[in-house]
Amino acid sequence: MIRLSVLYPRTEGATFDHDYYRDKHIPMVAGQWGVSDVEIDRGLDGLYVAAAHFRFESIEAMKTAMSRGDGKAIGADVVNYTTIKPVMQTSEVSG
Repeated sequence: MIRLSVLYPRTEGATFDHDYYRDKHIPMVAGQWGVSDVEIDRGLDGLYVAAAHFRFESIEAMKTAMSRGDGKAIGADVVNYTTIKPVMQTSEVSG
């Protein structure tokens, strides 16, 4: 199992609209990628103000899903909910 995490580092003076992220951005991305297994975190403390975790059966499945999406539209939508530059991490889930 592969997990793609999109993390938003807590940054002084930054803004983040959790409602827009949950209600608009994540459904747009999941729909374009054809992904139904998504978790959304709202950071209460720690390094990240928010995160989304997408699960895929394999690296190949992740690459295929991401190639179906409109990367420009996804990237352009970021300004609608945050001023934070996201950090991405791909992980193999082993447990």
